[in-house]
Amino acid sequence: MPELPEVEVVRLGLAEYVVGRTLAAAEVRHPRSVRRHVAGELDFVARLAGRTIWAARRRGKYVWLDLDADCTCGEVLLAHLGMSGQMRIQPPDAPAETHLRVRLGFADGGPELRFIDQRTFGGLSVEDAVAGVPAPVAHIARDPMDPSFDLDAVVAGIRRRRTGLKRALLDQTLVSGIGNIYADEALWRARLHWAKPTATLTRAQGRSVLAAATEVMTEALAAGGTSFDALYVNVNGASGYFDRSLAAYGQGGRACPRCGTAIRRESFMNRSAYTCPRCQPRPRHPHP
Repeated sequence: MPELPEVEVVRLGLAEYVVGRTLAAAEVRHPRSVRRHVAGELDFVARLAGRTIWAARRRGKYVWLDLDADCTCGEVLLAHLGMSGQMRIQPPDAPAETHLRVRLGFADGGPELRFIDQRTFGGLSVEDAVAGVPAPVAHIARDPMDPSFDLDAVVAGIRRRRTGLKRALLDQTLVSGIGNIYADEALWRARLHWAKPTATLTRAQGRSVLAAATEVMTEALAAGGTSFDALYVNVNGASGYFDRSLAAYGQGGRACPRCGTAIRRESFMNRSAYTCPRCQPRPRHPHP
C-alpha cells in the first residue's frame, strides 16, 4: 500500500495540475470505486459538476481536494488509494486505461483527472470537512512531516501502549503515514528491533525512531517515493526510485549497509519485517 511519501507525491502533482480549475463532469465507470459515497453514484456525480478545486491536501495516506474556498467547513473530494489506486492526469482523448474507474473532466477542456484502480480497494467520495479535515479522516493522527506534529506527545502515546514497537508505528491513530516499508527503515536507522515492547521504550529511543522515520520519508519524497511495480506512480505515471536506497526492507539475505551482516526476514502480522541481527538485536523479552 502506498505510504506517506508516495501519497505526498500524488498530492504535489494534484496541486500542480488541478488546483484552480473547475470540474465540468464526472463519469463513474465502476460503482465500487464510489462505494464510500453513501448517497450513491448519481449524487457523487451531481456534487462535483461545476465545482472549483481550491487546494490539494493530505493526512497520512489520505489525499483530498477542497471544493469550497473555506477549507475549514466545506466539502472535499476524498481519495484513498488502497493497494493499487492511482490519480493520473491524461489528455481527454487518451484511450481509457484497462482499470479506469472514475474520470473527471474540466471546464477548460484541458487534461482530465482519472482514478485508476486495479484491485478496487481504494475509492473516492465527497465528504464534509470538520476543522479542515474530512470526517472519515478525523481519527487519523498527524504524521511526522506535519508542521503541527507533537513529537513528545506521540512518544508518550507509544510508551503507554502495551504492544511491539513496529505495531505502534503502524497504528494510524498514534502516528500516521508510516507503513511497512518506512517502519523497517526507521527501525534500522534507530537500531531498534520491531518486537521491542513499547513499555520498555525510553523517551530518547522514541524520539530517535520517529526522527529516523521523518528522515527516511523525506529522502523517499525527494526520490519520488518507492515504486516496486507499475502501480505506485505519480500523476504523470512516473515511478519513484527510493527502492534503490532501502537498507533493510526487502533486503533479506543481503549485507547490512552498516555492518555487513545478512539482513534477516521475519514473519510479522501476515507480512514481513526486515532487520539486521547485529545492529538490531532481538529483545530478551519481546512483546508476543
